Amino acid sequence: MTPADPTAARRTWLFMVMAAAILMITMGARQSLGLFVSPLNTATGLGVVAISFAMAVGQFVWGAAQPIFGAVADRYGPGRVIVAGGLMMAAGMAITPFVQSEWALVLSLGVLAAAGAGAGSFAILIGATAQRLPPERRAFASGFINAGGSFGQFVFAPFAAAVIQAFGWVAAMLALAASSLATLPLAWGLRGKRTGSAGAAVGAAADAPSGGPARPDGPVASAARVASDAGLRAQLRTALRDRSYLLLHAGFFTCGFHIAFLVTHLPGEIALCGLPPTVAGTALALIGLFNIVGSLGVGWLAQTIRMKTLLVWMYASRAAVVALYLLAPKTPMTFYVFAAVLGLTWLATVPPTAGLVGKLFGTRYLATLFGLTLLSHQVGGFLGAWLGGLALDRLGDFTWMWIADIVLALAAALLNLPIREAKPRAAVVAA
Repeated sequence: MTPADPTAARRTWLFMVMAAAILMITMGARQSLGLFVSPLNTATGLGVVAISFAMAVGQFVWGAAQPIFGAVADRYGPGRVIVAGGLMMAAGMAITPFVQSEWALVLSLGVLAAAGAGAGSFAILIGATAQRLPPERRAFASGFINAGGSFGQFVFAPFAAAVIQAFGWVAAMLALAASSLATLPLAWGLRGKRTGSAGAAVGAAADAPSGGPARPDGPVASAARVASDAGLRAQLRTALRDRSYLLLHAGFFTCGFHIAFLVTHLPGEIALCGLPPTVAGTALALIGLFNIVGSLGVGWLAQTIRMKTLLVWMYASRAAVVALYLLAPKTPMTFYVFAAVLGLTWLATVPPTAGLVGKLFGTRYLATLFGLTLLSHQVGGFLGAWLGGLALDRLGDFTWMWIADIVLALAAALLNLPIREAKPRAAVVAA
């Protein structure tokens, strides 16, 4: 092999850093919105159920927007998509303090801000990066970008909590709106069209075992079955008939339920335990901090361990952690430990899930295909956010939501077991 090009390597790292920075802003702002449920309720009198519904719609729209924006990015490049998303996100958050009805809140936070965040999120950023890297480096790159989103939660959650306490929720929401505009200059580095059909063919060939074609029954065979020049519709038809792809959707549904429930209602759970709002801000920050470790660790492990195996253990660990939380005394330290342990797997499911989609179908339409997987994630997110509000309103606490979370996490672990995945090959060192 030819020696690695140091200029290309630097360009790749710069691209990854910019993508991680964009995700830091969009995810950091989104994952802090649970801190606004109580002050929004106090200021507007809309009720927890109505506010939870608006945020649940936001969970769904964030997921639904990604395959749509992913398809646009696949055709025209990610830069202009991210610019449009940054403007939408800023506008949605900026008008939220002035809304007076449930449907206006659904429009501002649930549609405009959420769709804008989706345009600068996983499907577009990971899809764009995957086309610039060899197969053995994609999982690490996904983990690196994902860690940017986790760092955003670490930064934005305590920041939003502090501004709410010092200046009120309106100032905090406007600060998040202004912060989202920082994605615009970062999008400049991600400008340019995708590389065309070669990416998927190269990815499929590189993933095949050396010395022969991809096995007909292996996961890479899906990419081989549909040449990238057959078009997006043919790729979608093949993907939606693939059992492994559908099982990924089912497992990721649970991940969305779990994360949306916690990011929306963990502050409410902490308030029910008689603890101050600063505990909630610190807990959300700890989730983000420890997910940096989890995301980078999973991205590194996925180079040598089957990605489906990592997903099985992460989902199973969530069930165990939630069960232990229910048995523990509800002190600040309990929430801090709970947040730290959960943070190790929080969004660390994204790199192996995206990596599996790339293994199954190549990278040409990864933004679209992984965007559809994220849509399943956000259908679960819609239910997690909305049903959490209903549970609090009707039952007075979240006990049944915690139980549902345990059951779904165990189901997700089992659903990932039958996914077809070849053993990862060791990275080839350039001579």
